[in-house]
Amino acid sequence: MTCDEAEILIHALADGELDAGHAREVEAHIAGCSRCAAELAGIREMKQMLAAADLTFKAPAALRQSIDAALPPAQPGNVSSFTAPNRRSLLRGFAMGSAVSALAATGLVAIVLRNDDQQRIEAEIVSAHLRSLQAGHLTDVISTDQHTVKPWFNGKLDVAPPVIDLTAQGFTLVGGRLDYVDARAIGAVVYRRRQHVINLFVAQTSRTDQRPATTGTLQGFNIRSWRAGGLNYWAISDLGADELGEFGERFETAMRANKEG
Repeated sequence: MTCDEAEILIHALADGELDAGHAREVEAHIAGCSRCAAELAGIREMKQMLAAADLTFKAPAALRQSIDAALPPAQPGNVSSFTAPNRRSLLRGFAMGSAVSALAATGLVAIVLRNDDQQRIEAEIVSAHLRSLQAGHLTDVISTDQHTVKPWFNGKLDVAPPVIDLTAQGFTLVGGRLDYVDARAIGAVVYRRRQHVINLFVAQTSRTDQRPATTGTLQGFNIRSWRAGGLNYWAISDLGADELGEFGERFETAMRANKEG
């Protein structure tokens, strides 16, 4: 293990997030590397200082009381008597039904359904990202070498996800893993930007058209998604939208350069 590879995992080791195998590899490297040993010692010292500083704060009971006092009192529900629909309201209902049928005929309902499906998948992406942040779940193969990570996917998926080394651009390749989104296995390529994890989920699609990148926010995470070359991409991180956008742009630029080369 090199210092660059160890540096990626030292924080995870200090936080107890590594599985036994990876923890042993990092500890073995640290045992023979004074620089990495000093960095680990500094991280642990900082954690102890923060723990001793007692920085937690509990809101006083008076705050809850003042919030309760500011809320409007609950209003008893009004029970209205049932009245039979008249001819005009029945005709209005038929007209609304006809309008819905017209919308379906023009494809607008299908668009709404596609949007709902995309939102569901993005919710699953967030769940998969959160699972990966648990101890021992981030990577199945750990390496900063793209020529090690990409072959690992061979035979595990119909199409192996592209793996691009963006270390020189400030996004360090950490490794990869298999994950499950939309009830199927997909590839996840893992990067780091400082202490922020970026999961790049890649799934094969039957569509051949390109879809420009869009960025949204869900549960506090930024998600940048796009489609190219028969693959759907979702990059998710707690990085700011601008930095995640930079990651996506550099990844797409490198992909185009590889095709032209």
